[in-house]
Amino acid sequence: MPEKIESFIKTLPDADGARRFYSSLIEKFPAEEKKLVKNEGLLSDVLTLAAFSPLLAMTMLQNKSYLAWLNRQRVSSKVRGTEELLESLERFALTNSSLETNVLLARFRRREFLRIYLRDIRNLGTIAEITEEISHLADAILEYALRQARQELDNRYGAPLEVDEKNRVRQAQFGIVALGKLGSNEPNYASDIDLLFLYSNDGTTSGNGSRGAVTNREYFIKLAELIVKLVGDKTGEGAAYRVDLRLRPHGRVGALAISRHDAVNYFQTTARSWERQVLIRSRSSAGDAQIFQNFFKSVESSVFSKDETVENALLNVRLSKEKINAEKTSGVNFNVKLGRGGIREIEFIAQALQLAYAGRDEWLRAPHTLISLSRLADRKHISESELTELFAAYEFLRRLEHRLQMENGLQTHIIPNEIEKRLLLARRMNCANSADFETALKLHTENVNRIFRRVFNEKEFAANAEKILKDSEQISPVAESRMNTIFSSLKKSDVKIAAGDEHLETTRIISETSAHFAEMIAANPNLIKNLPSPLDEFSESDYQPIFIAAVEKQTDFKNDLAVLRRTWSRFLLEIAAFDIFGKMTRQNSKRLQTKLAEASIEAALLITKRELERRFSMTIARFPFAVLGLGKLGGGGMDYGSDLDLILVHDAEKDDLFSSLSPQPSSLFYARAVEIFVTALSSLTRDGSLYRVDLRLRPDGKNGATSISKTAFLNYLENRAAMWEWLAYVKLRGTAGDLDLAKETEIEARKIIHRNAQKLSTLDSRLSTLKAETRRIRERLETEKSSRRTGKEIDIKFGAGGMLDVYFAVRFLQLRDDVPDDAENRSTAFILEKLSENKSVCRADFQNFADGYEFLTELDHHLRLTVGRSSKIPLANQKALEIIAKRMSLASVGDLFERLTVHRLNIRASFENIFKD
Repeated sequence: MPEKIESFIKTLPDADGARRFYSSLIEKFPAEEKKLVKNEGLLSDVLTLAAFSPLLAMTMLQNKSYLAWLNRQRVSSKVRGTEELLESLERFALTNSSLETNVLLARFRRREFLRIYLRDIRNLGTIAEITEEISHLADAILEYALRQARQELDNRYGAPLEVDEKNRVRQAQFGIVALGKLGSNEPNYASDIDLLFLYSNDGTTSGNGSRGAVTNREYFIKLAELIVKLVGDKTGEGAAYRVDLRLRPHGRVGALAISRHDAVNYFQTTARSWERQVLIRSRSSAGDAQIFQNFFKSVESSVFSKDETVENALLNVRLSKEKINAEKTSGVNFNVKLGRGGIREIEFIAQALQLAYAGRDEWLRAPHTLISLSRLADRKHISESELTELFAAYEFLRRLEHRLQMENGLQTHIIPNEIEKRLLLARRMNCANSADFETALKLHTENVNRIFRRVFNEKEFAANAEKILKDSEQISPVAESRMNTIFSSLKKSDVKIAAGDEHLETTRIISETSAHFAEMIAANPNLIKNLPSPLDEFSESDYQPIFIAAVEKQTDFKNDLAVLRRTWSRFLLEIAAFDIFGKMTRQNSKRLQTKLAEASIEAALLITKRELERRFSMTIARFPFAVLGLGKLGGGGMDYGSDLDLILVHDAEKDDLFSSLSPQPSSLFYARAVEIFVTALSSLTRDGSLYRVDLRLRPDGKNGATSISKTAFLNYLENRAAMWEWLAYVKLRGTAGDLDLAKETEIEARKIIHRNAQKLSTLDSRLSTLKAETRRIRERLETEKSSRRTGKEIDIKFGAGGMLDVYFAVRFLQLRDDVPDDAENRSTAFILEKLSENKSVCRADFQNFADGYEFLTELDHHLRLTVGRSSKIPLANQKALEIIAKRMSLASVGDLFERLTVHRLNIRASFENIFKD
């Protein structure tokens, strides 16, 4: 290697990496050596990039042409705008026309990173300019993908059309809204992109395409899907971006694209407070910018509320930070983003003060963290010296984040502990040695944390923080924090509880036993007024008429949701209280929780019907919509924290709803109905939430319609359902809504499933296939769910010898021997009895399953009651284990583990016996 080059390489942070790169380059492309030797500036650039990023070194080795391109780009140090980058992308596409679009976009992004990261390394731009250009790059890629996708869909369906306020037909518009870091122009090199897809209005397409007309809603959902595929589909070179759509209205169950009107309605009436806060960092990224501007103008007053108090804004953000401290951070490796004094604390300072003051001061409504901090300093909410320290820390920590991520292109924020890796990182941060790096890191993080503690009034929170951190064996740091704030919550509320009051005693008993329900009370102190006394006897209520009457008194969607949550919380807490008092059996608790879930579903259907009537300006005399339950709801065994696994069915043959809805098709009506229904049950409002709603077991899974006609559902079961789906549908039960429709569907579905299974019984090879498929699914769940956990943890549901062993064995035997569920008792214990009577299972295996399942179910119930929804035994939580052992009438925690081990071994032995070849 020429001495001149070697002397330069020695000055680089990773000299060995630069040497390896140079040797590989001239070996692979010998002609490039002369060019580089003659062009010292370019040589310096490529060696510097190689020394700072092995990822980009590999990129250059794979694409020789990028060296000449980089040479042309290095003369300019300006920030490139979206339009300029889009023009560059279009030229790149012309010269790479053979590439698939997703590969093209991934390569273009990687090529542009060469130029941007070089500016970053050489400090040729501020950190704000670097992240702004990363944002512009994402915007250009999204705009290109949008144009490609729209052209393809227009060819299929014609252009989407809408009618304006003057009854004129015009083309409907579409916009991509950036949220999170991209929304504030602050992404890093490995950021996910959080997106929201909006379109201007409903209508239909022109139909001038190969596949005819569709609704605008269907068109724009397909458009969103195609954009995500183009940008997010992984290739051998990775995807351009990881696209995250979970922040859209209704979350995972919401439509991928939503009209501006519906989005406004959602954020004004339904969105949780944190969802509205997400919009602090939002902007138009691609497509029609006017859609976003009109949308944000309509919801801005909900995002920045004039009624928000400083105290409440700071409290909400502080609680979020404490949750991160408890759940996400580690004491082993420092996390640049989430650690003490990290980037998140700077962002939280800005966002909390914005929430506190921007409702009454519009000038403070700036998405970018640094702009926000500057304006907050101008308004004297932080001092000038604090602003200087925060700016310096932000610059240092974001550069550090970039160095970590551009090592290998991974989304990491962890500083390595290994001495050599830490020294290399220090050099890449332009520090002479590790000591200088540690000093700088300590200075900046201590400054940030000091300001954070000042803004959030550390003295006021000290007592709670001490409770959170004092004992790692507490039930849950976050839940423990809530327990300790119950009484301070009471002081801030209008609930008046005197010392010695029986409600106070009940609260104390619940707090000692259940962190889960203590947290529920802390979040809503009004619940205390309805708590029973330990001396009371339980009196069962008929939940459904109470729920329906409560909802019928309300006049709008927001109040519908509020009263549903308050009513549900009151009755659930009543069940839990008597359970904790020892005055209710597990079986009765689960029976009542099932009835409570059914009443909640009926109330949610009523809310859905009323909201549809409001939205469509119509009267719905008959609502042919049925809810069928699977899993715990299907088996009548709901327990604390259980999901609602649902199939939603409508009767298209008897459907008379749509004569007044033309031109809106029934598919749109039912899609909206499902969105409202799921929101009613699962959205988190200030009054809490009810259940997680899971629709993934519907026909065709995530690709299937969220609601399906009875005929189509039965046809799917008859002809297309996989064997593993039969196992799930064994527990199908008509639960709510149009009960005639629900029961008819349930009965027919059960006949189809068992009939299909019986067809296999005449063919030994096919029966073996059912057995093998059942075992395969069980083993896959065990592997997938247990692989995320350490070997020291015990999972009583997914682990070997867990409840799923029993579930799968029972359902397989039911199908093999045609033993359907009983209409009156669908519990696993009862079905085991039926299977034993039918000689489907030998006595020894029956006893292992029955005894083991009884023990695991009891343990699962007390886990849910004590620590919340979890299938893992909290091995480090001695307090919780002692409570559970006592409630199960066991001699000790050791006794609990001994019995658990025996039952798990017996269950797995019987499972193996049934599924042996």
